[in-house]
Amino acid sequence: MSYYGPDDALRDIDPSGLIREAYRIDSLHISEARSIFLDWALKLPLGSAPDVAITRLLAVLAGRAPADHPMTQILRDGLRPATRARRGGRAGRG
Repeated sequence: MSYYGPDDALRDIDPSGLIREAYRIDSLHISEARSIFLDWALKLPLGSAPDVAITRLLAVLAGRAPADHPMTQILRDGLRPATRARRGGRAGRG
């Protein structure tokens, strides 16, 4: 089953079909979804905005893909702002 629909509208942001195939994997684990997401993100065309690509993916998948699917969760997590890691040493103790 293709969650992209008959026109495969997202071929430009998922040309190798990594995200599409992730939804076809039975019992996909969250760690596997994370790895697939990283591979997909690294293959985005230079200069493209990952947040725009993720938003497009989620918009097309809405109502087609299971809301509780691990890949959907990882895509949503990809839209969250990154948290700053605690700095070590003296600078981290403020």
